[in-house]
Amino acid sequence: MKLTLLAEDRVRYELASGPMTVEAPTADTEFSPFHMLAGGLAACTYSTLASWAQNAKLSIADLAVEVSWTFAEQPHRVGEMAIALEWPSLPAARHEAARRAAALCTVHHTLKQPPSLTTELRAPAGAASAPAPAAASEAA
Repeated sequence: MKLTLLAEDRVRYELASGPMTVEAPTADTEFSPFHMLAGGLAACTYSTLASWAQNAKLSIADLAVEVSWTFAEQPHRVGEMAIALEWPSLPAARHEAARRAAALCTVHHTLKQPPSLTTELRAPAGAASAPAPAAASEAA
């Protein structure tokens, strides 16, 4: 499998021989957290379609999934993601079924209905936790 960083806001996931690779147009292109997010969506979509295609007796040799995104503000975040499927050998009569199958990806569902998110700061193992700061009335 190969994940290609096509731009600062777009990735492509497709079949390739050998181990999973991440490729970029230039050596100084950074693999950002946004590429990772889009890559996860692309990989999930691809594997969901591969499973569907196997059951439907269709080849995925020419399947590629591209994911692009745009940002939104207040707060700064990914505001929109778009999935483009390239599958030249897919019969036209199967296009709508493939779109429906792609939407079954668990990452797709997660982005449509986000999970709750918590952040916890943990002390290193074996370290005593710092005492809580004194309240203003206690410090006086």
